[in-house]
Amino acid sequence: MSGFTRRQAIGAVAGVAAGTALIGVASATADSARTGTGAHGAKSAGPAPFDEVFQGRRIQGAPAEGGHHAHARTGEGAVYRVLIDGRELHVMNHGKTGWSSAINHYERFRTPLDAARTAVVTLKGAAVVPFNPTA
Repeated sequence: MSGFTRRQAIGAVAGVAAGTALIGVASATADSARTGTGAHGAKSAGPAPFDEVFQGRRIQGAPAEGGHHAHARTGEGAVYRVLIDGRELHVMNHGKTGWSSAINHYERFRTPLDAARTAVVTLKGAAVVPFNPTA
């Protein structure tokens, strides 16, 4: 009888668990590089600033000054300011799941630049309307 033994089953489960653990470590390393967190979750520089023309629209982004209160409004992550043709596009950092914007709120992007580029495509030439969460 050439059945699967308990020893083989335990070995297979241990192999899958070890592989999953390695993928988790690699994913955490990639996440920390993407979101700007260093060892033990400490914040580092964050996403790099950008200033480019994309599909005829000027998009700019950089870490924003704002202190603790602005940090609390944007969730867990860096406070970041993105402009499309000089008008602010509200972006949010969702920690490990990425970034989103007021234009593409239910989509996640790797960086604020990716969120800004997708917003430009979605706007199709329309101007960004100011976002006021308290109104």
